[in-house]
Amino acid sequence: MADDGPSEDYPTEIEENLNDFDSSVSSVQNMVQTLVSVSRSDHLLKLDPLDQAKLDLMSAYALNSMFWMYLVTQGVNPKDHAIKQELERIRTHMNKVKEITDKRKAARLDKNAASRFVRNALWEPEDKKRKDTTEHSHKGKHIRFS
Repeated sequence: MADDGPSEDYPTEIEENLNDFDSSVSSVQNMVQTLVSVSRSDHLLKLDPLDQAKLDLMSAYALNSMFWMYLVTQGVNPKDHAIKQELERIRTHMNKVKEITDKRKAARLDKNAASRFVRNALWEPEDKKRKDTTEHSHKGKHIRFS
């Protein structure tokens, strides 16, 4: 970036920041070219509906974020522009998709296993326990009468 013109055009203190910005713009440009090279329908056919929604939201958010940056470079305050409401709307939908994803990952209750745990953990009356132990205590023993 420093080779593009004389260094008197901008303060030398921001040269590193400008170089970082230039490399970031280049990487974004490469990603956009990759996405544009393949048709959108090819991307969507491979994804389930939730992932399609994530891709659409990510694309809309990225595009609106770039427009936000464009407004800043033009000297327009984006906080006073309608782009702020649009970004908030997209963020709201992103949170909804995140909630759905979290619900899918949440633990599910196995009703049969839960009923077995409860049934086996319940208290049994003492009479039944004594009857079971007395039946088993004499089993296999010989009693002698003299």
